[in-house]
Amino acid sequence: MLLLLAIIYLAFISLGLPDSLLGSSWPIMRGDLDASLEFAGVISIVVSAGTVVSSLLSTRLTHYVGTGKVVAVSVLMTAIALFGFSLTYNAWLLVLLAVPLGLGAGAVDAALNNFVAINYKAKHMNYLHSFWAVGATAGPLILALYLSQQQGWRDGYASISYIQFALVAVLLLALPLWRRATSEKLPASGEQHTPIGNVTAFKMKGVKLQLLTFFCYCSLVAGTGLWAASYLISQQQVSAANAAFWTAMYFLGITLGRFICGFVSERIAEDKLVRGGVLTIFVGVMFLLIPSWPMLAKIGLMVIGFGCAPIYPNTIHLTPQRFGKQASQTIIGLSMACAYVGTSLMPPFIGLLAASSSFCRPANRIANV
Repeated sequence: MLLLLAIIYLAFISLGLPDSLLGSSWPIMRGDLDASLEFAGVISIVVSAGTVVSSLLSTRLTHYVGTGKVVAVSVLMTAIALFGFSLTYNAWLLVLLAVPLGLGAGAVDAALNNFVAINYKAKHMNYLHSFWAVGATAGPLILALYLSQQQGWRDGYASISYIQFALVAVLLLALPLWRRATSEKLPASGEQHTPIGNVTAFKMKGVKLQLLTFFCYCSLVAGTGLWAASYLISQQQVSAANAAFWTAMYFLGITLGRFICGFVSERIAEDKLVRGGVLTIFVGVMFLLIPSWPMLAKIGLMVIGFGCAPIYPNTIHLTPQRFGKQASQTIIGLSMACAYVGTSLMPPFIGLLAASSSFCRPANRIANV
């Protein structure tokens, strides 16, 4: 099971790699594609819509196809989409490529979260989402290396797609591990393995509150990740490459926070970790909103990321305990769907607000800070 756990960590790195790319690259990317600032919200909507659909279907897909195959195919879809991003010269083609990007992300997210929630301890769930944050941090860092070059964002997307293709190869080789793990669990379990439906799960006590939690939390994470670079450029007068770097630091805050949560999760109750994260987010937001103080705003991004760290993984890990193992895959799928509805609605809404403000200043007018 330890080797399989390492493979799952790799899969979550691949899940995180694309999540922070669009926000980091868009200030430069939109100029090359002759697109408006708010058009990034359209792409984000399509990605999130795909994740909603695949999250809702994840219970049946995982039950009939198997977790290993679902994960491998999902990562392959994201790899193809990212490679397509690097080739296109039409902004509307990005909308088309966003479909497989979203479908792949939703299926792998729901399937892996439920598998780890049932089979591993809370510390492993926190470490798992730390590795998502490793991918989310690595994405803009890779882009930052390329942004100083002409058309550099294309090479950045291509490089990240190559990493995804390599992970697909690893996941395909690991398929026997998933089959072995599943076969070892079945004889010892007397539980019913037929998944419950989405409607039945939605009616269970406490599920609606969990779905609302995921909607609000992922709205915050996605909105910050997508628009942090643009905010730093327009409101704090930093360069595009520097803004991309500090967007990476936001995701690094999530990464470090989740590794720390993994160490302390056996000593501090998971619900207390979640509450502490919420309070930390408020502190970071206050730092970010102070005008004409770029360094404090940058630190605020990291603090927000640190506060976000415990909320998602610990709420997911508590799902089988709260609602039972038979219902957990369906409820986690619903939670992922609501999370991505939040990521669909809020980032473009922020973009619409930004389009009518100084937030929308062109990147080439910003000082190199």
